[in-house]
Amino acid sequence: MTLRDRLTRAGSLDGLFLSDRTARRSLPALIASQTRTDLTERLAGRAVLVATGGQMNAALAMLALDGLVGRMVLAPPGLTGEEAAQILATAEIDLCVTDAACPFRVALNGLPCVEATEAALAAPLPAPRPTEWVLATSGTTGAPKLVVHTLEGLAGGINVAATPEPGTVWSTFYDIRRYGGLQVFLRAILGPTPLVLSEADEPVRDYLVRVAEAGVTHILGTPSHWRLALMSTALDRLAPRYARLSGEIADQAILDQMRAAFPEARIAHAYASTEGGVGFTVEDGREGFPAGFVGARTGIEIVVREGTLQIRSQRTGRRYLGADAAALTDADGFVDSGDLVELRGARYHFLGRRSGIINVGGAKVQPEEVESILNSHPRVSMSRVRPRPNPILGAVVEAEIVLREDGGAPDDPAGLKQAIIAHCRPHLAKHKVPVSVKFVPALPISAGGKLLRGVS
Repeated sequence: MTLRDRLTRAGSLDGLFLSDRTARRSLPALIASQTRTDLTERLAGRAVLVATGGQMNAALAMLALDGLVGRMVLAPPGLTGEEAAQILATAEIDLCVTDAACPFRVALNGLPCVEATEAALAAPLPAPRPTEWVLATSGTTGAPKLVVHTLEGLAGGINVAATPEPGTVWSTFYDIRRYGGLQVFLRAILGPTPLVLSEADEPVRDYLVRVAEAGVTHILGTPSHWRLALMSTALDRLAPRYARLSGEIADQAILDQMRAAFPEARIAHAYASTEGGVGFTVEDGREGFPAGFVGARTGIEIVVREGTLQIRSQRTGRRYLGADAAALTDADGFVDSGDLVELRGARYHFLGRRSGIINVGGAKVQPEEVESILNSHPRVSMSRVRPRPNPILGAVVEAEIVLREDGGAPDDPAGLKQAIIAHCRPHLAKHKVPVSVKFVPALPISAGGKLLRGVS
């Protein structure tokens, strides 16, 4: 069943809308306008890149293209012209659905294009064809990989039988062309419930004001998104029933801050990845996850091998695209997440990415472990830990820190730096304690909402 069919069979669509900073679109009206058979003929069976400037046009295209095109590749925000050219070749794209705001339109190399607002009018096929949904990975370093999904797999973790609470309105800091944002888009469409879209260049304060005015009740973002939101003067306008974090490690500091900010809301943190799909959601207010999550449950199996979390389910991607692409799963069908975990008592704690380890004289340091301790200091809003070259040890640990604004500028910056380092010592082995602390006004965040680690 196509996305459009799922929407039209979901029940009453009265009041269902998509909105962004400039427009509000009625989905019932959009479905009624999908009558252009000439566009159907042009798009049917094609390998299509959806390359739009904003999310609204991408959303409208997704509703029209599923069940019509053979392959639909969602171009994520922040894509460079060089990366776009690689995607065109890897995915064997033969047509682009785009708009004037696409930042890399010049890189489309003369491929035939259909404007997104026009593609949204395409009539559905009498007999829908299977459509591959292709997403780019959203890591903090390296070129993105292309992961093939099916709509059934993407929507597999969404309980479409559950009736939404009255007045539910969804929103997310995520972009819906990435896995986390697409999950929110599908959840809203299949609800069906209204959805308020974010904008890539929108200041956090403006976004918070807008979602509050729209009556958003359910909102999601990465821990980095939420740390920025917690620093905003507009945060108190928001009164969600449900707030969720995913995409990065949710340490105890950010979970406690979220609970303090939204005492009446359900606060959750979830584990998911573009390759592995949705793994689990935790709602007990504690970092990490219960050891009981490891093992087989309905539709999913989680194992820990050599300290790394691995997932097998129908929600995982089907494969990587590309003639020379590596296998997405091992011989047993498990996706190796690359995320390291450690069992402490009856609970697993996330340590960080296997690829992000800092080597200090042969001893390993996970940046995220150190950041978790730094973030628990009352003056720290967010932090980033990086290696600093050292002629003896090869590298040592240094920290960049954004201070909480409610504390004002420190009267004694040097003293505060030493106090933060002293705060780390009881909790970390000696080689993990930062040798230096640098106060910065902000830290770089990727287009996917994650802390960027490979840039200055």
